[in-house]
Amino acid sequence: MLELVEKVRTDHPRIGGKKLYDLIKAGMLERGIKMGRDALFDLLAANGLLIRKRRRKMITTFSRHRFRKYPNLIKNLTILRPNQVWVADITYWLTEAGYLYISFITDAYSRRIMGFAVAASLEAVHSRRALEMALKQITKRMGPDLIHHSDRGIQYCCDEYTQAVDTYHIRISMTENSDPLENSIAERINGIMKQEYLSQQPVRSLEEAYTLLENGVFLYNYKRPHLSCNMLSPDVAHNGHGPLERRWKNYYKPPTSGEKK
Repeated sequence: MLELVEKVRTDHPRIGGKKLYDLIKAGMLERGIKMGRDALFDLLAANGLLIRKRRRKMITTFSRHRFRKYPNLIKNLTILRPNQVWVADITYWLTEAGYLYISFITDAYSRRIMGFAVAASLEAVHSRRALEMALKQITKRMGPDLIHHSDRGIQYCCDEYTQAVDTYHIRISMTENSDPLENSIAERINGIMKQEYLSQQPVRSLEEAYTLLENGVFLYNYKRPHLSCNMLSPDVAHNGHGPLERRWKNYYKPPTSGEKK
């Protein structure tokens, strides 16, 4: 049984127990192993294999700037298809080469990472590189039906970035305050990538960082089942294999009785 676990964690070293169970079910059946998910958790715990979550410690958003801050367009939006909403965010990565910064563009419906970049600074040009990678995967005709959602950081508000978005006539949406729940999908992707794919190997240069990140994005997009995608990989979910049973989860609470709407 532990052999199956180790085989999966070769590619997904910090994958959680629920997804691990889904990935090894076929192998368990082939070997005649009958074990439920709770029993697997007990086995992982007994062997010190449960994954501990790490706390975020660094702030990467600077929103006190002169550039326009756009309204939140996804507050009451139900997301029903790929390329309806992209969410963008920047996260830090502590390596032996020092702090590096990763920019992600993620499709909110399929959770597929559409674009990424890693750099030694928080300059907007690096976030724009992630955006340009994502834009290469759509046509300009698709732009008007797409919303780009981010926080109000200077990287996303500055002219260098918004001009690239405007080229495709994509609508811009931004959070209203600093609450992470307003960009919860992007925050979740940051955590998954760092905890499951980027924290296991030493990184001594920016070149090594990019190679590890590129491999991690590939495994995440094409190999990792996602709870929000009916346990499909994000790439399969993105490419239209039927509507997803679990779609957008609105982070805004509806008004209670007697409360003003």
